[in-house]
Amino acid sequence: MLTFWTQGYEGTAMSDLTTAMGMSAPSIYAAFGDKETLFQRAVERYMAGPGAYMRAALEQRTAEALAHAFLYSAVEAVAGDHTPHGCLVTQSALAVNPRSATVQKYLTGLRENGVKSLADRLQSFSNADGLPPGSDPSALARLLVAVVQGLAVQASSGAPREELRTVADQVMLWWPRRADSRTDPQGC
Repeated sequence: MLTFWTQGYEGTAMSDLTTAMGMSAPSIYAAFGDKETLFQRAVERYMAGPGAYMRAALEQRTAEALAHAFLYSAVEAVAGDHTPHGCLVTQSALAVNPRSATVQKYLTGLRENGVKSLADRLQSFSNADGLPPGSDPSALARLLVAVVQGLAVQASSGAPREELRTVADQVMLWWPRRADSRTDPQGC
């Protein structure tokens, strides 16, 4: 997982994988089939671990709390103290080769599923816990994903965590609120 995370799908050669895994290329092929399958397994592991911040965000009780949890948890995930900076999925999507159409489709599907999950959850909040009239949950979900992808790119190029948090702070200042809503982003 770490090799794909730091180098992306295209930047990871079979020799990188044999070194990282301590296995021969034939053993890797026998265990996983091909590089694409191994990559998908690495992404699944990433999404269950460091990339699991979306699941926690979807459990929030208000639209504002969802946005807050998604952004700030993403900052911690992409600029962690004990993990590579950046996002495995974003790193790989940025440089995927057109010859790797299956990987491109897989990564696009992950992004689109994430956007849909966020949009559906934003839409599901009651009026009191949701967005002001006229808000577009789908557009707001795409905004959140675009910001998090940008945070991941910034982190991978060395932006410090505090700088990323200030970006999240600004997004939260702009987050649409109902005129009668509380301003506690934790939804308490």
